[in-house]
Amino acid sequence: MLLAGLGPAGSHAVFHPAFTNLAADHEVIYVDLFGRGRSGKPAHLDEIDFAGDAHDVAGLLELLGPSHVYGFSYGGLLAQQLALDRPGLVRSLALANTLHSPEMWQANHANINRELENQYPEVWEQILALRAGGIPSTAPEMQRLFAAAMRLVRFYNPDNAEKLAHLAEPGARNQALYPVFCGADVDFIIGGKIPAIPDFRPRLREISCPMLIVAGRYDRALYPRCQRELASFAPQARFLMLERSGSFAHVEEPETLFAAVRELIATAK
Repeated sequence: MLLAGLGPAGSHAVFHPAFTNLAADHEVIYVDLFGRGRSGKPAHLDEIDFAGDAHDVAGLLELLGPSHVYGFSYGGLLAQQLALDRPGLVRSLALANTLHSPEMWQANHANINRELENQYPEVWEQILALRAGGIPSTAPEMQRLFAAAMRLVRFYNPDNAEKLAHLAEPGARNQALYPVFCGADVDFIIGGKIPAIPDFRPRLREISCPMLIVAGRYDRALYPRCQRELASFAPQARFLMLERSGSFAHVEEPETLFAAVRELIATAK
């Protein structure tokens, strides 16, 4: 079961087409959370929160039966919640470029901003000028500027960003949900529903199923240091650092990633 990232607004599209690799010998379940992708839409976006997402995924697993869970980014937070509170539903757990807490979410944005300031000073100056004018970071004109950092911050090879060009298509991401869930100025100060997400650090060592934590050496948002810190709270997990990946290991080093995932699955009861 694949739980997607791109913040809380992403859909299963982030996994296409890479995870077709696993479909050769496993049933792969792509999940679109309520209000995202091809799933139903709420009357009001404010209805969507982390607890509701976790409840929905647990309900899906109750129908399908215990599964191997791969959580990427925001999906990794959901995967941690499931493994801790509904361990009978999770046969194995893979956490890829994910977070352990709202605190780490805040650090993620601080790291991105630091990279922008240092590597794209001309863009950072424009961001600061808009901010001085009272424009929140999720405003379209701000997001266009922050997007300039995507290739640098998220990839080992910036050209690999083209492999995710389909994420700009309608429906791939619920853009309207992002400021509601994360706060209108999330690139500077997290808000919205994020502060209600648990801090999983004190409980991670309780996870008893086979566990894999995946990080990318060139992830400049969730630095390797951040990922090693996450892993330190789950000493029972295997930690895999991919040396030629940023945030998207399934795009940049799919063969290495999928070999590790298959090995993880094979160790599960």
